[in-house]
Order: sequence, then structure tokens, then C-alpha cells
Amino acid sequence: MGHNNINGPRPPVRFAHASEREFAKLLDFYIIRWEYEPRSFPLERDAEGRVVESFSPDFYLADLDLYIELTTLKQNLVTRKNRKVRRVRELYPGVRLMILYARDFRKLLAKYDIPAISSSEAG
Repeated sequence: MGHNNINGPRPPVRFAHASEREFAKLLDFYIIRWEYEPRSFPLERDAEGRVVESFSPDFYLADLDLYIELTTLKQNLVTRKNRKVRRVRELYPGVRLMILYARDFRKLLAKYDIPAISSSEAG
């Protein structure tokens, strides 16, 4: 799967999860330009200044200047991801970042008549 950007077609993207692939298809359908995991935000550094923890949102929507993180995982992982998102917002206040939770993602798929993704594929 590829998508067009202002420079023309892109090579296929290797998504970590099927949910990300489905979200990208929806963005493509509505001709919303996106990048997949284009940036990592350092969250913590060790004493020597090396990054020991970072966060890479799933999508960046350039025209909206908005990062989107899909969270369709188990609750314990959602809690950890929420903590990272809060940290990004503290360290990078100018960055617009939105979490799309599992229930919201399922509603979005249903709204556009896209088949639900099984838990093992969701990510």
C-alpha cells in the first residue's frame, strides 16, 4: 500500500498493526496527507544526555499539524501510553497530539462500514 503526497507516490509502508493500516486507508480515502511514525519525542535522558525513553506517535497529519496515536491495545498498555502522551504534552507544549482509543476507533470503522479488526490484529 502506498499513498500520494505532494511529491507523488510513496513506497509501501510497513505498519506495526492492522489497525494502523485501516486508519491509513481511511485517511487516503479522504485525501488527508499523512506520515507514519515520522518523529520520536525524547521523554527521558540519562546522566550523559542519551535518550533512554521516547515516544513515536503513529501518524502525523501535516495539513492539520496534528499527531495521532492509535490505542487499540490492552488496558495496561493504554495506561503506559497515556503517561507518555502526558509527558510529550509537558515537554513539547506546542505539539498537537491526539489519542484515538479502541472504542473510538471501532466507532470510526463502523461509521464508514469498515469491518472490525480482531484483537490479535488490532495492535
